[in-house]
Amino acid sequence: MDQEANVLHDSQSQAYDAVCKCVLSEKSILAWILKSCLDEYRDCSIQEIAEKYIEGQPQVGEVPVLPDTAPRIHGLDMEDKSTVEGTVLYDVRFRAAVPSDGKPIGLIINVEAQNKYHTGYPLVKRGIYYCSRMLSAQHRTEFMNSEYGKIKKVCSIWICLSPPKYKENTITKYRIVEENLVGEAHEDVVDYDLLSVFMVCVGHPDGKNHTGVLRLLEALFSESLPPAEKKKILQDEFDINMSRAFETEVSEMCNLSQGVWEKGMQSGMEKGMEKGIAALVAELQNFIGDPVAIAQSLVRRFGLSQEAAMEKVQQYWKT
Repeated sequence: MDQEANVLHDSQSQAYDAVCKCVLSEKSILAWILKSCLDEYRDCSIQEIAEKYIEGQPQVGEVPVLPDTAPRIHGLDMEDKSTVEGTVLYDVRFRAAVPSDGKPIGLIINVEAQNKYHTGYPLVKRGIYYCSRMLSAQHRTEFMNSEYGKIKKVCSIWICLSPPKYKENTITKYRIVEENLVGEAHEDVVDYDLLSVFMVCVGHPDGKNHTGVLRLLEALFSESLPPAEKKKILQDEFDINMSRAFETEVSEMCNLSQGVWEKGMQSGMEKGMEKGIAALVAELQNFIGDPVAIAQSLVRRFGLSQEAAMEKVQQYWKT
């Protein structure tokens, strides 16, 4: 890819990512995600979650591509600066109240849109890291000194738009659970159920389990459906009345969709990729001689998983 094409692709990708985050920040979309993932909202209606339990307006981690025509959430810092490790930007981050007859309980929730599933590291580890940062960031904002009882539960929800085939149309939850190793001793669930990561892997319409929020997200982020068709599906199947601002964002997302762009490039690149991998392994074998280091180079350059990269090194290693 030449330099001009690189600049165009980067610019288009950034604009597309920004608009995707704005689309995900819509309360009606978040309500469907919360109801489908969190037990706390299982018995609530979508309208209840959107209007009663999602507090304020969700924060978007980057400056929106389109003008902000409606107020979006105040009170949470988009940039988590709680540690010296650096700044972490969240795609969408917001507070939500938990349905309760007693003392109100709050959640801090992060939603991420992930286009590439194989990134060279396990996405679930990144989700756990994000949750950990959201927990530690509560010191001096939610509680002071040793008031650990005030810690709020955090959730990181990952919307995976291009998962591997075996993960398509699945929703998986990772959380802290109590396990008795010797005897029987129990703590209140609310005192340890403080961290949950959800991997929502979108699939194809003809796949198994293509219903509910998986159907909603597939239609919303589809590369082939025109804006009018998306609007019809959201309204008819999910009872979502799109505001003018939301409709504009969805239309803009369709216009910026990089699916056709990436697929066209991929078709041409795949033919030359294998030769490029073989040549790089041969070159680095003579220069470095370390199979693990060469595999890491393949991960960085070609976007392979560590396992796939090691297989390529073994395949093209000259003895």
